[in-house]
Amino acid sequence: MLAEKISDHLKNLAKKSPAIKRQFYLSKWELHTKEDKLNSVDPLLEDEHTKKRGLIYKYRGRVLILLTLSCAAYCRFCTRRRCVSELEKGLLTKKDIDEIARYIKQHKEIKEIILSGGDPLTAPNLSAYSLKAFSALPQIKIIRIGTRVPVSNPKLVTDDLLKLIRKISQPIYVGIHFEHPDELTPETIKACEKLRKAGAILYSQSVFLKGVNDSYEVLYELFSRLIEIGVKPYYLYRCDPVQGIEHFRVPFEKEIKIATQLRKNLSGLAWPTYVIDTPNGNGKIPVPLEFWQFDKKEFKDFLGKKHKVI
Repeated sequence: MLAEKISDHLKNLAKKSPAIKRQFYLSKWELHTKEDKLNSVDPLLEDEHTKKRGLIYKYRGRVLILLTLSCAAYCRFCTRRRCVSELEKGLLTKKDIDEIARYIKQHKEIKEIILSGGDPLTAPNLSAYSLKAFSALPQIKIIRIGTRVPVSNPKLVTDDLLKLIRKISQPIYVGIHFEHPDELTPETIKACEKLRKAGAILYSQSVFLKGVNDSYEVLYELFSRLIEIGVKPYYLYRCDPVQGIEHFRVPFEKEIKIATQLRKNLSGLAWPTYVIDTPNGNGKIPVPLEFWQFDKKEFKDFLGKKHKVI
């Protein structure tokens, strides 16, 4: 993905925040990609697990639905950079949603849906149609929305969205992507407050990024402030081995050291689980910290397959 899209909100932030600029502005380093077995365009095998257009079914009981491949701004470290920005190809239709709903009804074990993309909140009409359609299925007990809109363009947290969230009976979990304390602007904090007051349960996901947040002090401030505004830090990821984003990857030993220090000093509520999202798509594996002696070069995924740390 060499397409560049930056919201006015982020452009203003980037003028004074190098961490914001590094996340969203195209870099020459993206051209120096490694074409080898360790870096892939689709390391999590999402394409392989696509059952219907936009529907990914990897883990029993829950499905991922890519409503759109557009975002309010494009993160340079995106796992889905192979396809994100292809709006014409990626936007689902109401017919696609109906087809996905039929698939779900045929698989009674599916209890949870995750709306993602791209960013589903950049397609408000389709998001509304999807939320109504999937919440009407008796088997669906949990609805999740993955978004970065509160960070990239808080104005997209609209009154219509909030009204819809209030009407849905299932718990709605909104996972927001945060990387740096500079993202916690008054507008972003207000957007989170609106979502929370509408009844959404908020959690965050973050990725270790070289030159952005590979610092104990930065992440301590981020997670401390998130829990203060009602956002539970959920996952802290090792950066995926995606072609074109190698320059964002932090040395594994450094990540472990930072994560260990964070665990010592953060409250349990403010501590996210530090994980590796397994190449080949077999699970998010928690990484042991320095409290344990362990092999830092190899781990097993959910299926028992061994992997080298990349």
